[in-house]
Amino acid sequence: MERTMRRIAVLTSGGDAPGMNAAIRAAVRCGIAAGAEMWGVRNGYAGLMAGDMAPLDLRTVGGIINRGGTMLGTSRPPEMYEEPGQRLAVAHLNERDIEGLVVIGGNGSQSGSLALHRLGVSVVGVASTIDNDLAVVDTSIGVDTALNTAVGAVDRLRDTASSHHRAFVVEVMGRHSGYLATMIALASGAEQVLIPEMPTTTQAVLDRIREAYAAGKPHCIIIAAEGSPLPAATLHEEIRHQHAGVYETRLVVLGHVQRGGAPTVFDRLLGTRLGAAAVDALIAGERAILAGLAGGAIRHIPLGDAIQPCIKVDERLYRLGETLAQ
Repeated sequence: MERTMRRIAVLTSGGDAPGMNAAIRAAVRCGIAAGAEMWGVRNGYAGLMAGDMAPLDLRTVGGIINRGGTMLGTSRPPEMYEEPGQRLAVAHLNERDIEGLVVIGGNGSQSGSLALHRLGVSVVGVASTIDNDLAVVDTSIGVDTALNTAVGAVDRLRDTASSHHRAFVVEVMGRHSGYLATMIALASGAEQVLIPEMPTTTQAVLDRIREAYAAGKPHCIIIAAEGSPLPAATLHEEIRHQHAGVYETRLVVLGHVQRGGAPTVFDRLLGTRLGAAAVDALIAGERAILAGLAGGAIRHIPLGDAIQPCIKVDERLYRLGETLAQ
């Protein structure tokens, strides 16, 4: 394949996701193999607007495939969504004669990618977000690791919940999507899941807790997405006030622990495949596309399509979780 790119930069943006380093490593090594000079942008879009970037070589990305987070650092400042910030970023790319840009990130990050493309930057995105909120994409870098981390935590919480006959309200990440919460609840056997896509009432939750208690369950686990219309902290207080003598209740916010840790094999492989695909796409002359797993294969999805609002929760799986929680 004829090389069309002399110098390519890589940046990571938005929330970090386990597997980002695998994508960086693959992009850099595949770019160098194709004859391109590879650069890394430090600290995401903030670094791009500040011109904070440096060359990357084969050894720079050695030993990172098993590490969580991102070796480049990450950010997604609000200035990047305004034209002056975008033009500043373009100017820094032009100063260094960087001809192509790989952006590893989720929905907000790829919105920035599309804005840069409209200002003339040759950009390709890589689907990477534990929230799994990119349209068309089956699953993004980091989702599998985050699910395994959260399910492991819920399994441990169930042990102590059963020992003390408690109800646990567990808040998990997901931004505006209930995908993570739904899959965590299904995989952990939780009694209920609260997500923005399937609104419910406080009374319905309280009724479910009573049913669990009446059925003789030694515990009750409720998974709440951070975007749930019933905030986990508020729900916890309601349960405490209305269920004295039934279950003791505890609130657990898993928070950013879901982002950390070594990526699973799945995320290492996905990051590797998508990082390589992004550089190959740039060198082949493709622009304004997202490298993502869709329909079980690595595909090139138009950025405009990938950042559209979407619902990733499968209602059939949500209902199955309700059935299995009896």
